[in-house]
Amino acid sequence: PVIEVERLVKRYGPLTAVDDCSFAVERGEIFGFLGPNGAGKTTTIQILATLLPPTSGTARVGGSDVVREPFAVRRKIGIVFQDPSLDSELTAEENLRLHARLYGLGWAEYRERSERLLRMVGLADRRASKVRTFSGGMRRRLEIARGLLHHPQVLFLDEPTVGLDPQTRAAIWQHVRELRDEVGITVFMTTHYMDEAENCDRVAIMDHGRIVALDSPANLKRGLGGDVVRLRSAKGEAIAQRLAAEHGLAPQALDGQVVLRVPDAATFVPRLMAEFGREVESLEIRQPSLDEVFLALTGREIRDEELSARDAAQAAMRAHARMGARRRGG
Repeated sequence: PVIEVERLVKRYGPLTAVDDCSFAVERGEIFGFLGPNGAGKTTTIQILATLLPPTSGTARVGGSDVVREPFAVRRKIGIVFQDPSLDSELTAEENLRLHARLYGLGWAEYRERSERLLRMVGLADRRASKVRTFSGGMRRRLEIARGLLHHPQVLFLDEPTVGLDPQTRAAIWQHVRELRDEVGITVFMTTHYMDEAENCDRVAIMDHGRIVALDSPANLKRGLGGDVVRLRSAKGEAIAQRLAAEHGLAPQALDGQVVLRVPDAATFVPRLMAEFGREVESLEIRQPSLDEVFLALTGREIRDEELSARDAAQAAMRAHARMGARRRGG
């Protein structure tokens, strides 16, 4: 494996951000960490990229230990951070040239690689444009090209498409798959977008610092079995309770929706509608998705976690503003 992690732990005082994680990533694989903000995904990438020391456990990238051989690890990796890291006052080519100098690439080597990468990410005609004129998607594509310039064994993508529209996200993932196929690079990415995780060969679902499942997206969904029935009703909680008590099912009730898995929806739904039809506002039947996998494993949806994180951040900002106002008033 190009990445080997054994019993990795990272603590910040009483908070355990990464909790006893072990996994391996094969060469040429697109490997994903799926989970909400605060699950430990970014912390794990920072440890693997030698930006944070682990509290305990071991991690090796390209055969080099991240603690004992950090400089060897850094020569083997490229990274696209969650936050933008390009110099917006430089051109696309100047950003790449600076990166090449930091990694000691010769001029001829730089010219050949930068030309090929700019063509690959669709920015060859904008090489002389300043980055401040680029859209968010163009900046992400340039960051990916920069991360590949020194021919790393592993490219880390930390929430690479956060804040981008679905069309731009799809285009970036097309480029990532092409890069993997053409260059043979290993891609390690984090995301909280379910559709993005479908691009991975294998996905580790992370929750509260722990890996709760690891397999291909298809196998994770197949492991749930049966069909997923999702209904909406003003009496969702009561319906869920009756389904559990009278039918031995294990429904999840969330905001007026009831989600449950059944062996065969074709035989179950007619009985469901005969009993609850007047109370059901809408009904959906489909194969299990990664949403259902996460829900089944954690008892909640990633969207709920994202909302909670956003609310907490907004509350902290409001508290900070009130504190500043009091200080100014004093």
